[in-house]
Amino acid sequence: MKMSGTDADVIDALVGITPGSPLDAIRARRPEARAHAQATYRALAVGAFVAGVHGATAIADCYAERLAESGASAALKEAIDAAVKEARTNGPYGRYPAGPLSREDTAGSSYRVGAAIRRTLGPRLAAA
Repeated sequence: MKMSGTDADVIDALVGITPGSPLDAIRARRPEARAHAQATYRALAVGAFVAGVHGATAIADCYAERLAESGASAALKEAIDAAVKEARTNGPYGRYPAGPLSREDTAGSSYRVGAAIRRTLGPRLAAA
């Protein structure tokens, strides 16, 4: 089963657990396990994005492969790839705290996830 977004519980989606079912009740007794499984899924998506932005193609591909193995939809992969293309820029940019290094401050663009990509990623992953 493919998940439509990253805010749906990955394990519930993979094995077809429906809200209110006996399996849902069992999983609800272990909220930390549920939260950690979901965090791992989101971390794979963030890893694919960060590696892609930095041009580490082999690493981005590894994260994307693991994400697909965990039930991610093709739409999620496409959204991550689109976000990478939107976010790439030349740098480095940044600001140092006040002091001798602040003369090396370089202003640059700030990335914000576009609306179409945000709809696919879901609010939590888009905020990451």
